[in-house]
Amino acid sequence: MSNDHRALIDTFYRAFAQRDSETMAACYHADAEFEDGAFRLQGSACGDMWRMLCTRGKDLKIEFRDIQVEGDHGSAHWEAWYTFSGTGRQVHNIIDAEFQFKDGKIFRHHDHFDFWGWSRQALGPIGFALGWSPWLRHKVQAQAAKGLAAFQASR
Repeated sequence: MSNDHRALIDTFYRAFAQRDSETMAACYHADAEFEDGAFRLQGSACGDMWRMLCTRGKDLKIEFRDIQVEGDHGSAHWEAWYTFSGTGRQVHNIIDAEFQFKDGKIFRHHDHFDFWGWSRQALGPIGFALGWSPWLRHKVQAQAAKGLAAFQASR
């Protein structure tokens, strides 16, 4: 089973590198949960987030490595380079992902990254000054949720 989970993570990130959000969405369990510094999602919203990011990320570049799997848990390291749509600023985000699998699919997916580091790049001076604060994190999360809801409504 570990080889199947390893292949699932590899498929997920290869699809991401090609902006193939449908393949990415198909990697998730119907009851999946996703969390990172901007999103907390469940079910089909996980796939919709990747659909939105792949659609909007015209200059998105993804690299991944260090896939590890043990039983029903896994991890990977990945990096993304893109233009943040809210400000037009260039971002290089460095992420460590943790996975839990169920029924051969991704059941839980948690991406860890330095939110303050990301906010300094994506938001500039505001991110530098307030990127450490829960207030800015909540504001970014609210804006991300609003953007995803608008994307979902437009489909």
